[in-house]
Amino acid sequence: MKYFYNFLIGILMGFGAILPGVSSGVFCVIFGIYEKLVNSIINFFKDFKTNFLFLFPIGLGVIAGVVLFGNVIKYFFSLYKFQSCYAFIGLILGTIPSLFKQASTNKYVELKNIIPMIISFLFGIALIFIEKLLGLGTTSSASSSYLYLILSGFLMSVGIVVPGISNTVILMCLGVYTTYIDAVATINFHILVPMGIGLFFGCLLWIRIIKYLFDKYHQATSLCIIGFTIGSVFVLFPGFVHGIVGLICYPIFFVSLILSYKLANLENTVST
Repeated sequence: MKYFYNFLIGILMGFGAILPGVSSGVFCVIFGIYEKLVNSIINFFKDFKTNFLFLFPIGLGVIAGVVLFGNVIKYFFSLYKFQSCYAFIGLILGTIPSLFKQASTNKYVELKNIIPMIISFLFGIALIFIEKLLGLGTTSSASSSYLYLILSGFLMSVGIVVPGISNTVILMCLGVYTTYIDAVATINFHILVPMGIGLFFGCLLWIRIIKYLFDKYHQATSLCIIGFTIGSVFVLFPGFVHGIVGLICYPIFFVSLILSYKLANLENTVST
């Protein structure tokens, strides 16, 4: 059961890797596996069997998610943009209570640790203006040289590892978002391999940084990630809708809200 559950999370992580406005890390936070995932990767060989059994279905799901959604992401969001955004907003907000519970290891939240959460939240809000400035999906392809693609993958890893920071925004800043999404849709290894190399080494670096912060400043780091996650809601928010579309969007939002709240509690049951 838990292996299939992790496989589904992996699919969502793969979806997040190509989904505008959302990072893969957000889904790890939503389902309560973020810290465990970081520890499993860093300590992979210390307990090879346990870590492999945990990471393999997730990794398989990530690959499946990228392949499955690579061709439909543009189509789906162009036809059902409002419904999709409201569903993901509900999914994110429904898990906030459990995220605070995980952060409050001492049964309370220290006031000083609220500051990094506020800063990360404001940074998440700032992504709204960055995306509007860049124009999502309209950025032209940049140089396709291997070195530039490796660098793009390396910087993209920030959006993969750190929840709430959209890797699509980073790729747009570099001018390679169109190149990336087209390569995913057509499985173009000439683009994906060098980006994957940069992504791999970037993830190793950022995961170790996150691990250090969790060990030294657990609550502050957890609250900071919550701030990024809440900020991603505003990045996704498409505005208020009315009419028939509104009648569809708002029920979708509440269903997603309740579902994510239940799933957050289910994950705790499955992992024990």
